[in-house]
Parts: sequence; structure tokens; C-alpha cells
Amino acid sequence: MKISIIAVGKLKEKFYKDAIHEYSKRLSKYCTFEIFEVMDEKEPVNSSDALIEICKEKEAVRILKQIHPSAYLITMEILGEDVTSLKLADKIKQLQIDGTSNIQFVIGGSFGLHASVIEKANMHLSFSKLTFPHQLMRVILSEQIYRAFRIINKEPYHK
Repeated sequence: MKISIIAVGKLKEKFYKDAIHEYSKRLSKYCTFEIFEVMDEKEPVNSSDALIEICKEKEAVRILKQIHPSAYLITMEILGEDVTSLKLADKIKQLQIDGTSNIQFVIGGSFGLHASVIEKANMHLSFSKLTFPHQLMRVILSEQIYRAFRIINKEPYHK
């Protein structure tokens, strides 16, 4: 199985990179894991709604180029479905059983995702109503994917 994260913006902080590297290494036992970074738009402070929409649309063009046509697409959205780690593991397991070989998660930029990306998603997922830095979200998502595989394989993992 191939799992990837498409994320808007560049990961800059070493501690985030180190965490992602660690989870990538752990995940290599279960799947092919990749992260694709697409350039974010630098929008001026106090942008109008119209300018924000233009920024999201430009980011969407870059995101859509990274989406594999046969991938099961999961967007990370504050208004997405709240799931437990067990439910995410069940979803990944069911996708495996159904023959899905490619799952892609999308993390948008600071203003979220454009409708053109959201419309393509097979699932809309939320980890919290709280706002997290997008860089940290990559780490959290990577950890949850790793946790899901540990659960699927009935391997111990702290609760």
C-alpha cells in the first residue's frame, strides 16, 4: 500500500523534520510513505475574502497536480468527520481489503482548502476543532497513520 500526504508549504523546523523522518522510518515496515510539499501562497495581512479565495485556488492547482487518479483521497478539514484512532485504522484496513493501493491525505494552507480539492475527496477528516500549525499537523497525521497500522496488525502501541 502507498500512503502519501500532500501538504501546502515547506517544512522548515528541524524538530518537525526529525519527527516526520522517524515516522517515515517506522511506516516503511507497513507501506510506502511519502510527503509531497506544494508551494504556499504568501498572502498579505488582512486579506479580503476575494484575495484569500485566489490564494486557495492557486494552491489547489498545485495540490491537484499531485493527486493520483486512482487514489482514495482524504482531506484534512476543520469541518471534517471526527474519528478515533481505531476508526481510522478500520478505514485503512477496509480500504486494503477493498483493493485500494493508494491513499492520499491533503493538508491545506493557512486559509484551508479550495472547493476544487474538497470536491475530489472521498473522505473529509478532522482531528480537532482546535487550530494547529500546518507543520505540526503533518507530524500528528503521520503518527496517526503509524498508529493505525499498529492497530491493524494487532501490535502494541501506547494508548
